[in-house]
Amino acid sequence: MTTILISISISAAIVVFAVIVAWREAKKYGTSAKEEFVGICRSAVETASQKEGRKQKALAMFADKPALSNAEIREALGVSSRTAVRYLDELEAEGKVKQVGKIGHAVTYRLK
Repeated sequence: MTTILISISISAAIVVFAVIVAWREAKKYGTSAKEEFVGICRSAVETASQKEGRKQKALAMFADKPALSNAEIREALGVSSRTAVRYLDELEAEGKVKQVGKIGHAVTYRLK
């Protein structure tokens, strides 16, 4: 019950923040807050879509090699090292890949 309330509170805070930003941007550019809010939402959806596309591309790379390093993922996707780690952590949390090794260059990832 507490986690649901926390999730709802966080979601509400995000929406309020987006509305405030939309209102400020509308004031700044002479547009309506609704147009700005829609633009913010559209941008967030596009970003999430790009992220999912990159994660799927990373998964597809495992067809050619049984194990991949962060550097290989980073280079293939054209993202930073931290972004590659974040994608791989998310894929691991989704149960799609498994991390082999603890830290450093010895870490690789395999399909589960």
